[in-house]
Amino acid sequence: MTVESVALRGHTVEERYRLLVDAISDYAIYMLDPDGYISSWNAGAHRFKGYTEGEILGQHFSRFYTSADRDARLPQRALHTAATEGRFEAEGWRVRKDGSRFWAHVIIDAIRDPKGQLIGFAKITRDLTARKQTEEVLKSSEEQFRLLVQGVVDYAIYMLDPQGYVSSWNLGAQRIKGYAPEEIIGQHFSKFYTDEDKAQNLPKIALENAEREGRFEKEGWRIRKDGTRFWANVIIDAIHADDGRLIGFAKITRDITEKRQAEETLQRAQQELFQAQKMEALGQLTGGVAHDFNNLLTAILGSLEIAQKRAAVGKDVTELIKNAIQGARRGASLTQRLLAFSRKQELTLEAVDIPTLVRGMAEMLRRSIGPTIEINTSFPLALSRVHSDPNQLESALLNLALNARDAMPKGGSVVIAAKEHWLAVGDVGGLKPGHYVCLSVADDGEGMDVATLESATTPFFTTKGLGKGTGLGLPMVQGLMAQSGGSLVLRSSTGVGTTAELWLPVAEHREPDQTKTEVAPKLETSLSVLVVDDDPLVLTNAALMIEDLGHAAVEAQSAEEALKLLSEENDFDLVVTDHAMPKMTGAELAALLRESHPHLPVILATGYADLPNASDRDLVRLPKPFSQAQLNSSILAAVLDRK
Repeated sequence: MTVESVALRGHTVEERYRLLVDAISDYAIYMLDPDGYISSWNAGAHRFKGYTEGEILGQHFSRFYTSADRDARLPQRALHTAATEGRFEAEGWRVRKDGSRFWAHVIIDAIRDPKGQLIGFAKITRDLTARKQTEEVLKSSEEQFRLLVQGVVDYAIYMLDPQGYVSSWNLGAQRIKGYAPEEIIGQHFSKFYTDEDKAQNLPKIALENAEREGRFEKEGWRIRKDGTRFWANVIIDAIHADDGRLIGFAKITRDITEKRQAEETLQRAQQELFQAQKMEALGQLTGGVAHDFNNLLTAILGSLEIAQKRAAVGKDVTELIKNAIQGARRGASLTQRLLAFSRKQELTLEAVDIPTLVRGMAEMLRRSIGPTIEINTSFPLALSRVHSDPNQLESALLNLALNARDAMPKGGSVVIAAKEHWLAVGDVGGLKPGHYVCLSVADDGEGMDVATLESATTPFFTTKGLGKGTGLGLPMVQGLMAQSGGSLVLRSSTGVGTTAELWLPVAEHREPDQTKTEVAPKLETSLSVLVVDDDPLVLTNAALMIEDLGHAAVEAQSAEEALKLLSEENDFDLVVTDHAMPKMTGAELAALLRESHPHLPVILATGYADLPNASDRDLVRLPKPFSQAQLNSSILAAVLDRK
């Protein structure tokens, strides 16, 4: 038995009840007589309202109401409701003794005697000011958020229910999509999608992705009320209740049509600029190349015309023919520069000894750069061989030496040096880690500023005068380095000079092939050769070369004509075909012959290293332009390989 129960044991039920009510401090509990005058007062009423029992007993309870409520006779109506219905319940502002207000929850119950006679009212009041303030803050926040969302006009912000039906609509949505709230709320959001997107079920997929991943974002075409399209950025966020249940989606749509149009306009402008730059580059290329080729053709045509006249009267024309051949070879060298620039020339990669190569071209270098330039070399006693094409490497060195000469119009010195290096990742841009030789050509000339250095390897860029260069020298060297697995690095500054570095991979050491025959064998029999080329001049020239070697030549001006001849005559010993031909390339012809005539050797004549349509990588290649000696070597290789 508790102390409280012992203390209450000596009191009547009414006394116990009063003690219980007086002990409650969180509720104001007091009695009113039938007219509304206060007849009891507990501690909770004292705490809430500030009146002591002596101050308030006998006072009318309407004093707790605001003036507006008293003027509206709210106290009387509350008692009338309680008397007639047995109970009155409401919330509203009440007034404390000090005049301050508090938000109260009020219950008034009618009290009747056993005969049903009204003897008064029981009134319970609870102070809910804190809760009211919280609700007001929340309501204010919600209202501010609603006003914020409604005030946004650049974004369509609205809610969807879990099935995708629109449940709210802001001014931005109305402005962008054209629907008033009463027109769209309750409609499915798929009506904003194009017919193509609806056919692919994209609206459903979007909601499924948002529900599964929490968010969905995409750009695409959307439809306005008037049927016009706009390019939209769409974000859909899944909204979940506290228990994790999906209650809908928040959808934000932005009209970025103008941004897309601006991007497309910029892209078109860039393409037009690129086209203009390409045409300018093409103009520079054709101007420079045309100048060089005109000089060569002048020498070739002039020599051949005079040779023709002299031959008609029996005079010696040997020197004139030599002059024409030299001009033609210079033309072939110019073509190789173009192919090197495009990285499509046929390279013969082998192990090259750099000191030997430089010594072998020393006389040519001295003649080319003139007596005012001093040439010095610096090589270690032991230097590994490099993996490159010796002829192209010679051409690259000559180009660099000529550039050095042009940078020193009053004379100077050029140093050709080489040194081995082991490179790690990132030591020289673009090169794999490994063993390299750096072959350098350094001058003490004018040097280049930063802008010129950055543009030096740009195709067609040149600082030389009109007609003195095509701007393909350094791009050709760069192309050779790329095909050799190396890199071209330029170092220069104004007034100090320029150093061009050729980084070349060291050649793998291989034992010499003891079975390789030093002298190529000669064919003892005459061959029947089918020659295919779409250019009549080249076709005739190749046929004459073959006949001069003692073989019989049959000409075909296309792959189709060649296939027809092969179907009619099946006794050809060899096919020599050009690669770049219309309708069917030489590589495609070779592939067909591999199926129909598997034992027939094919030689492919081309200046390109990469043949995208060539499935047979074992074809014997004949580089264009070719000499009779190269043609003979290819014929021997093809026939002997097939045997």
